[in-house]
This record gives sequence, C-alpha cells and structure tokens, in this order.
Amino acid sequence: MAEIPELATAIGEDIVTASGTTLLGGDDKAGVAAIVSAAAYLMAHPEIPHGPIRIAFTPDEEIGRGTLHFDVARFNARCAYTLDGGGRGEIETESFSADALTITFHGFNTHPGYAKGRMVNAIKVAAAFIEMLPRERLSPESTADRDGYVHPYVVDASVEHTAVRLLVRDFDTAQLRAHAAEVERLARAAAARFPGVRIEIAVGESYRNMREVLDRHPEVAEHARDAIRRAGLEVRDTLIRGGTDGSRLSFMGLPTPNLFAGEHTFHSRLEWVSVQEMELAVRVIVELCRVWEEKVGSR
Repeated sequence: MAEIPELATAIGEDIVTASGTTLLGGDDKAGVAAIVSAAAYLMAHPEIPHGPIRIAFTPDEEIGRGTLHFDVARFNARCAYTLDGGGRGEIETESFSADALTITFHGFNTHPGYAKGRMVNAIKVAAAFIEMLPRERLSPESTADRDGYVHPYVVDASVEHTAVRLLVRDFDTAQLRAHAAEVERLARAAAARFPGVRIEIAVGESYRNMREVLDRHPEVAEHARDAIRRAGLEVRDTLIRGGTDGSRLSFMGLPTPNLFAGEHTFHSRLEWVSVQEMELAVRVIVELCRVWEEKVGSR
C-alpha cells in the first residue's frame, strides 16, 4: 500500500493485476472492456434514449500511431471520448504538447589498436551530452503537474554513429522550441569537447495540447462532467502528463476529451484495475448517451 497509495481508494473492491513479472495491459484493456460493456447494456435496454453512437478501436496508441489511419469523415461524429484514463470521476481535457527530438553524433571508427589521434567515439560524445542534461528540472524524475520535461529514452549506439532520441513535452506549446534549443545547445557543447565529431539534429511533431481545441467546444467536456455527476461521482478535472489519441483526434477535427477507465500504475509491472471502477466507467458512458440526447437530440 505504501508503494501504491492509490490502492487505498479501492479497499473492498475486486482488483485485477498481473503476476508482477509483466504488464497487465489494463492500459487500455480497461477502456475496451468499458466500451464493449456499455454497448451491450444499451443494446439490452432499448428504452434508454440516445442518438446515433459510433465506436472505434485504434491500435498502436502507445507509440503515437493510433490515429494514423483514422478516418474522421467516415466516423461522422460531432465529438468523441476516449476511455483511457485513471481513477473514478476523472476527465482530462488537457494534454502535453510533444515533439520528438533526435540528436545524432557522427564520429570516426578505426581499429582500436591503432586509433590514437584518429578515432572519434560517438558513444562517448553522446554519453557526455546525456550527462549534461538537467536533473533537478526539465526531467521526468524531478517534475510534476504542469512542468515540462526533456527525456532521453532510446540510444542507438556505435562508435561511428550514435543517435539519442528524446521526448520534448510541455503544456505550453511555445515552450517546446525553448526546450529543444536548450538541448541543442548542450549537444553542441558536448560535441565541442571532441574534435572531429559532427552532429545532426532532427525535430518532429508528435501531438499538441488538446485543450487548444476543446476550449472552442466547451459543451463536449461539460456533457461528460454532467454524466459523471449523474453516475453518482465527483468530477475530477485532471491533466494528462502524456498524450492520448484524443490529442491528435481533436486537431483532426474531432474534439475528444479523455475519461477514466480505472487504469492505475500505467506501463509498470505493478499495473492494476478495479472491477468496480470499470463498472462505474460503463455507467458514465450510458449516462453520457442520455445527456447528449437530452441536450441536443431534439435540435
């Protein structure tokens, strides 16, 4: 309990977890379970008023490709909701804005026995660069709430070429450029210590803060809050310190906030879900269908 304080909110509930040696995959099996269960409930209760409901499942959300082939026009919906969140009552209308940054250090390889004055080891240059990255700020290990970060997460290393891939994230989109500039400055400073090294920098857009779109469609989130209250829960407006398919979908013309599905301790061997919390997510989906019919069904 000390290691996972969130478990205190689920005392007496049915907990699903894995063996402790692998992921449970509740992110996002919990969301899939809630969506399918809500659909089955609505099919079994045709007396519940609702308008047209469209359901889609996307693959590869965790690597940012969940919406790569999503046809918004064919989906033909006014808005959507992802079920990819944490504890009961949560609604997320704001995510990080994110870029992917790759710094490649180009060295020179030769036989190590005859390398004096000739070899430029790109691995050592990359190591010096990584050591220079901030630790007490702008780092996932030392930030929370609205703090942004720069996160080296993959190193493809060889003496000749070493590429360091970094996540650059902030709730303020304008800050991404400043963070990238700081990383570039450190990379060039590291390279300056190793004569003969050459660096290459590539920046790619990953996703943007969905709040920039959702603020223009306030009714989408407000109807979800209404549904959460009708399910007997307290609304908990939270931030996503990451991304969701809703981040990209919103900018593709489909405003999409994120709702809770009972997922906890994401992406770790200690991942768990509560059956009762997933059932509450089902209730919220059903109530959300009612709310939309009441608010706009007759228009």
